[in-house]
Amino acid sequence: MLKGIAASQGIAVAKVYKLQQPVLEIERKEANAEEELAKLDAAFKKTVEDIEKIKEVASKSLAPEELAVFDAHLMMANDPELRSQIEDSIKNENVNAEYATEQVANMMISIFESMEDAYMRERAADIKDVTFRLKCNLCGKVIPNLSTIDEPVVIVAKDLTPSDTGSLNKEFAKGFATEIGGRTSHSAIMARSLEIPAVVGVAGILDAANEGDEVILDALNGEVILNPTAEQVAEYLKKGEEYQAEKEALKALKDQASVSTDGHKVLLVGNIGSPKDVEGVVENGGEGVGLFRTEFLYMKSEDWPDEETQYQAYKSVLEGMEGKPVVIRTLDIGGDKKLKYYEFEEEMNPFLGVRAVRFCLMRKDIFRTQLRALLRASAYGKLCIMFPMIATVNEFKEAKKCYEDARAELIAEGVKVGDDVEVGCMIEIPAAAVLADQIAKYADFFSIGTNDLIQYSMAADRMSQNVSYLYQPLNPSILRLIKMTIDGAHKNGKWC
Repeated sequence: MLKGIAASQGIAVAKVYKLQQPVLEIERKEANAEEELAKLDAAFKKTVEDIEKIKEVASKSLAPEELAVFDAHLMMANDPELRSQIEDSIKNENVNAEYATEQVANMMISIFESMEDAYMRERAADIKDVTFRLKCNLCGKVIPNLSTIDEPVVIVAKDLTPSDTGSLNKEFAKGFATEIGGRTSHSAIMARSLEIPAVVGVAGILDAANEGDEVILDALNGEVILNPTAEQVAEYLKKGEEYQAEKEALKALKDQASVSTDGHKVLLVGNIGSPKDVEGVVENGGEGVGLFRTEFLYMKSEDWPDEETQYQAYKSVLEGMEGKPVVIRTLDIGGDKKLKYYEFEEEMNPFLGVRAVRFCLMRKDIFRTQLRALLRASAYGKLCIMFPMIATVNEFKEAKKCYEDARAELIAEGVKVGDDVEVGCMIEIPAAAVLADQIAKYADFFSIGTNDLIQYSMAADRMSQNVSYLYQPLNPSILRLIKMTIDGAHKNGKWC
């Protein structure tokens, strides 16, 4: 039995499909620069076409925010700086395009992999993905297309790129196991979106597994069993059926009241990344939207989305929820979320730099546009606006002042706005949790962002497999911060 990290729950029993990427043997050769530049141009065009096709296939099963990675890959494949460096190498050294591409790619990957910031290190994987495809196109090599798999398999690989996971056919890809990766890696996130079992960080699985071996993927406990006995197969097939039955049983409860064993009613709400996700919340009996991440509007656009575009998106969500509460988080950009039309100032650690509400308070023109759109939409439902990445009382007060100014402006223009809009604070920085009782004097509600709260409290990068043991949601320090937040809210008569 091999152990790993359960990244997407479920159980699968099938044959092993080992994902073998093409082996590229690239040597330095003297070559005619004009011919090599023409070959490079054709390879870049083919690479862009490949990524666009993969994105089109992926769009049938992935949410817009998950498709953003393909937009990033397209930006990279169209990046004039990347192309310019390769072209300069070809012209100045009279070398073949394959060699020039590999040299430039290796240099860029090395730079990104050596960076301290986790987000920037993760970009190395994107560069590898795009430049590997570019080199394959130059060499005439074909990258395996997982969408062509036509029998039930468990995919075994060192890692799966976004291109790989975007090509998966759920009918036959019953799950996957990778040697590297964590719960928040691209492949893990996409597996959860596709609802297929996945175990990542399984050391040695490539050497241990053979093509066609029978395998049990236990993505409930993070275990992989190769060449199981008939008894084990029967046992895990039964476990898989029980797991699916439990999921179906939970669906049957979706319209019943949610009450704790000690009699407290709680709201079960859904998180969404785009207006089309509202349908899933309603279908599953959601009693509201707990978090609408508005970044998708900005990340899918070619420029800053205007007020009307945002207004229509927010309005459709509020109308779709038919009066149930909708918590919309204002723009949380920066850190691991970049825009193709805006270049953030380079920072040593962008996760601790100008992001989320800090960015909005620096660019109040952009913030004002979003707040106006939100307030206009508030006439169509129960809106709660939430500011992310608040660290101090004054920061929240300044953000709320921007909201109040936008509201007064619209009312003066004769625009109808909701009269019951609540303005809240996301608690994801330890300092805000400690000051919860003070912030609650000005906020209408709190929402706890546990991912960042854990990461910042434990000083542990949640993307790093090496310190994953520190990413502990039930660590006493985290529980204490959560309790401080709840107590601070309740002390001031606010909800959390």
